[in-house]
Amino acid sequence: DKSTSWMKSLRDEIRTNVRDKEYGFDFIVSEANDFIRASRGFHRGSDAISLKTRDFIIAENKLADLSTEFAVQILKLSDSMKGHYSLANQLERSGTSIGANIREAKYAHGKADFIAKLQIALKECYETEYWIEIAQKANIVSEESVKTLLHDCGAIRRMLISSINTSKENSRG
Repeated sequence: DKSTSWMKSLRDEIRTNVRDKEYGFDFIVSEANDFIRASRGFHRGSDAISLKTRDFIIAENKLADLSTEFAVQILKLSDSMKGHYSLANQLERSGTSIGANIREAKYAHGKADFIAKLQIALKECYETEYWIEIAQKANIVSEESVKTLLHDCGAIRRMLISSINTSKENSRG
């Protein structure tokens, strides 16, 4: 698909150029709102990338990185849940599925497939929060040991919702 390959090459170009200040990228990282925003434009010849497109792609990369790190932390938590294999298994499956679906979305077969993959990741995010809360309420894990995980899961959830909404808006017009 022509639009998918354009998006992939654009994503790769931005990923490369984000690291190179000579192209005019200055970034503001907002931990409270869980996004990265490019503050200056990128121009090469007559091509210009809109701020909205850039924000979306940069946030998508941050989302992929955050969900991968989240999956690793979920695996470590489930290892500590000795004797609760069913709960640990459910937690592992949903917690690692978030990042897998985000990764699949990067190579979607079109806008509808992209949105569908992100929606699956969002459902898995809600399920993961549920399993963490169950483990906490059953005193299988301490509140302190899952505080960061719940925060990160919430951040991923908010980013997914934002990405889904942006994709839907972009597909309308």
